[in-house]
Amino acid sequence: MTARQIRKDLQDIRYYYMHKEMFAKAENTGFKSEVGRKTEQYVQLIAKAPPRLYVLYYLLYVDGKTQYAAAQDLNVTDGHVRNMARQLQQFLLDEINREGGKVNGDYNGTGLS
Repeated sequence: MTARQIRKDLQDIRYYYMHKEMFAKAENTGFKSEVGRKTEQYVQLIAKAPPRLYVLYYLLYVDGKTQYAAAQDLNVTDGHVRNMARQLQQFLLDEINREGGKVNGDYNGTGLS
């Protein structure tokens, strides 16, 4: 897994949460999306994160806020949020690589792909 792949996954996860209702409706009609599985895998990873990175993940990817808006919510500068976002991506990369380097493949023995 590379940092570039992490960024792509995070973009997909943000899109998923922004349109979660539509994904749910599609799944009710039999359509399945890999992004839903990927999102669940990242939820497992982020649960291990330090609290400040956990909250940042929520603000940026689940709640869909911009870095500027997240900075206002956290009462820090947007530069600090950019730094924290890099730390978050590094945390995720380290965790994924520690678990064998897979999120889209057979992550952590779940059989998900």
